[in-house]
Amino acid sequence: MNNSAQAASNPKTVDVLIIGSGFGGLGMAIKLREAGNDNFVILEKAAEVGGTWRENSYPGAACDVQSHMYSFSFAPKSDWSQRYAGWQEIQQYILDTTAKFGIRPFVRFQREVCGMHFDPAKGLWTVDTKAGEQYVARHVVLASGPLHVPSIPKLPGQENFKGKLFHSAHWDHDYDLTGKQVVSIGTGGSAIQYAPEIAAKVAKLNILQRTPAWVIPRDERSYAGWEKGLFARLPFTRFLHRARLYWSNESRVWPLFAPRLAGVLQKLAELFITTKVKDPALAKALTPNYLIGCKRILISNKWLPMFNRDNVELVSQGIQELREHSVVLRDGRELPADCIILGTGFVTDPRIYMKDFPCKGLPGHDLMQDWQDCAEAYYGTTVTGFPNLYQLVGPNTGLGHNSIIFMIEAQVHYVLQCLKRLQEKGADYLDVKPQVQREFNQKLQARFVGTAWSSGCTSWYQQAGGKNVLIWPGATWRFWLQTRRVRDEDYEFVTCASQPQPVELLDAAPSTA
Repeated sequence: MNNSAQAASNPKTVDVLIIGSGFGGLGMAIKLREAGNDNFVILEKAAEVGGTWRENSYPGAACDVQSHMYSFSFAPKSDWSQRYAGWQEIQQYILDTTAKFGIRPFVRFQREVCGMHFDPAKGLWTVDTKAGEQYVARHVVLASGPLHVPSIPKLPGQENFKGKLFHSAHWDHDYDLTGKQVVSIGTGGSAIQYAPEIAAKVAKLNILQRTPAWVIPRDERSYAGWEKGLFARLPFTRFLHRARLYWSNESRVWPLFAPRLAGVLQKLAELFITTKVKDPALAKALTPNYLIGCKRILISNKWLPMFNRDNVELVSQGIQELREHSVVLRDGRELPADCIILGTGFVTDPRIYMKDFPCKGLPGHDLMQDWQDCAEAYYGTTVTGFPNLYQLVGPNTGLGHNSIIFMIEAQVHYVLQCLKRLQEKGADYLDVKPQVQREFNQKLQARFVGTAWSSGCTSWYQQAGGKNVLIWPGATWRFWLQTRRVRDEDYEFVTCASQPQPVELLDAAPSTA
């Protein structure tokens, strides 16, 4: 018997299986332990925890949410170095938190999940990995998140290009950009961070822009030593600081519901552009023609001034083809290129990044088939037809104004409440009722009407067809309030005829093989 067949015939049994070890998976694991449940395992496709912050190590990579908000409320860090932390500090926070709560022994590294299916007779999920292992679990928490599959465009003539080409999420730190002719494609959240960092060292930097983004100033102040000491000695001051950040962030969402008010903010953003970019024609080219908030608002103090450099050029023409040492534009102009950097973001449509991930629930339910028109869930967490499957940062839980960690913590709490209600009822699985999910999403989509999100632009918040499946259209405190408890009437609770709850605890020794 080969290893794969042997693994399949001897599946590992566990109560809760978590897929992904970023903020979502880590938060879920910590709260499971707090609830007294150590019968879980985390499957991680890479060789280290961290998710997005493990992958994105490009120059200037940092969070656009304040450090004290972009961290767990139950695992505070008093000594954040600055208002907006860089990727190294965030990743170290993740590593430290993993160690502090003893999560590493529960992680199985280099275990990429390639498919899963539910057995309604037993109320169990069977999960397959590319390593050939098979796991059986009562509950599965999908914590892989939407920002882990780079969006890599197919460029005409790419096979002819002899220079260096890489995506910002796969930054080649061994490649020296000094004195190079560089073409950067994209003007999104990654590009506005790495481009100013490399502009001073390259010979020429051509920025290829399809659509400009609204950019606002960034508070780049560092925390003083006395502030860190105060937060450490008097925790309530840190709590008050976090609360102030939360509510100031939360106030940003209201203009998105009132386009006239958003227009006022847009005037301020336009002023920011014109004061930072010396050339009026260039400032105009960097000014979006859509309502602020329709797409993700970016924050940077370095992006706009970068275009005042003699060696930086904004290019609005599309690409016709790549040649051995150049990029040819549609107007026939040829840009010399030693290196091409793809600042093209990530695939956020689950119908694309999960297309090779078969997920079969109750009879007649295949996740990609159910989501063929659009991805939808109930509070972004449970999906009808897929019992005991919980998503973190699922459909319509993303944010454009506050910390996604806040949403993750609310979802983790909701998942724990689901597990608790199952135990209290003596049931084996729960499944959200179809009409509940349908009515929830109808009301949710109705809230986009008349907002900045529906003002006509195309963004990565949307799936093909224009439906917004990423953003939570409201205040985060409302999401928190609505997910404090599980409404029994929203779910079908099912008890299987036999097969007791799996209780076998996996070997807690860490595995990296």
